[in-house]
Amino acid sequence: MTTIVGTATATTTAVSGHDELVGRAAALHDELWEDAPTADRERRLTERSLKNVTDAGLFRLMTPRRFGGYEADMRTYLDVTAEVGRGCCATAWIVGVVNAGNFIVSLFPEQAQREVWADNADARTALVLGVPSPGVKPVTGGALISGEWPYTSGCLHAEWICLFIAAGARPEDRMPHLAVLRRDEVEIRDTWFFAGLRGTGSNTVVARDVFVPQRRIVPFPPFINGQGHLLSPTHRYRDSLMGLFSIGLLGPMLGGVRAAFEYVQQNAAKRPVAATTYANSAQSPTLQLDLADAAMRIDSARLHAGRLADTVDEFADAGENPDLLTRARARYESTVVTQRCREAMDLLLTAYGSSSLHEANPLQRIWRDINAASRHAGFGMGVPQQIYGRALVGMDPREISFLV
Repeated sequence: MTTIVGTATATTTAVSGHDELVGRAAALHDELWEDAPTADRERRLTERSLKNVTDAGLFRLMTPRRFGGYEADMRTYLDVTAEVGRGCCATAWIVGVVNAGNFIVSLFPEQAQREVWADNADARTALVLGVPSPGVKPVTGGALISGEWPYTSGCLHAEWICLFIAAGARPEDRMPHLAVLRRDEVEIRDTWFFAGLRGTGSNTVVARDVFVPQRRIVPFPPFINGQGHLLSPTHRYRDSLMGLFSIGLLGPMLGGVRAAFEYVQQNAAKRPVAATTYANSAQSPTLQLDLADAAMRIDSARLHAGRLADTVDEFADAGENPDLLTRARARYESTVVTQRCREAMDLLLTAYGSSSLHEANPLQRIWRDINAASRHAGFGMGVPQQIYGRALVGMDPREISFLV
């Protein structure tokens, strides 16, 4: 391991590799598991979980090294969020989203990056992508931004918030942009009353004529078209944002379903099978078949997610942009991962029996989290399949979605 001195903070920071960062995440498992029910009940991460993840440096995965971050590769990003998800899906979701937000900030102008990280290497950026808000008034030196952004994961625990806006000198010239605002400039409206991922506290962000300097507003197309290097020439990553953003959302599901599998597997020898002569559930062929089927679906999900992460890394290392077919496959491949996780989770819930739905049973919480996570708009409504199908027959998938 090497060490560097953070230019802004003048503190020595370890530049850690894959195994160490994943090991740090694994070391948090027991306390994350203990706190997960509280986070679910209170609809926000516990202070202990937030502190543990921060102290482990897991919000620095995508932060530039010159500010004390790790500039981790996508395989590390995937494996860390999966390991955190084994303890708590909601915490892992926040780790995934915040690191994606920090990645985006790392492509902003240098002055904007210094605003975010100069005094705090652990600064967190919440991120929301949806319909761009048109509430943008150009003014000297920047813009006044107004609007509402629901489903902003990380907003309760971030110092900065990256929002999707429609900006341009004239209404007819408006195009999607990303704007970074300070958390204390916006209102957080308590709207996250959902069945799953309750602990993420993904509430609604409200801005009312917030002045944002031009250095904290950048066009969106370079991010989605794998042209981030045009914004930051020395940046390592060259990939469609959807590849990177999906990975941070897949890890929590992979970790959650793995935890559920281990829970069912470890308890099989302790549980009876009602109205049978089996000594325990482990002896039941039905449970064995369900476990085998669930294990294969989990393996399939992990293999697809791993290929996605490795593909992003390969293009980054080669300094090349992925072609449209690769990008379209990545969008649908992410959806396949979510489907396999959800299918495996359903099998495990059935295999364990009706008591899996008791409030005190962790399986019901994980089941709710995975069902909510797998239905994120980026994975649903048949759009990823349409995108990949169009690319396979030589049509441009961007004709139906700019998120490719």
